[in-house]
Amino acid sequence: MQKIDFATLTRLAQASASVGVPCSCNQTSLAAWQALPMTLELERFEDVGTLMEDPYDEPTFVEFHPNETRYESADAPIAPRYYPYNRCTVSRCTNCGRNYLRYNEAGGYFTELRIRALQPDLLVDATAP
Repeated sequence: MQKIDFATLTRLAQASASVGVPCSCNQTSLAAWQALPMTLELERFEDVGTLMEDPYDEPTFVEFHPNETRYESADAPIAPRYYPYNRCTVSRCTNCGRNYLRYNEAGGYFTELRIRALQPDLLVDATAP
């Protein structure tokens, strides 16, 4: 899968923000991370690329929250070199063209696909921890 650099990520976020047509992919707010809603079918999404730097290297679990946001905050920054963005793929809705960040949260006894809207005003090109 193709690695997406920050400039490309910014273009994808801007393109997503400019989509004005209604679609079932945005009926539920995906401004913050959440489990994949039951209303979204995975087959409606196509992978655009990955934010993972090196598939053979374990990425950091350090999060980026300079303004005291939290993982579940709708206004949390999207910093590609920090968790969970450093484990994400960017996926596009094939119906409307909106772009989303997705990753698989793996806990002790579960895995859960999580999704968040790619929002240009939250992108931060922060250096790696």
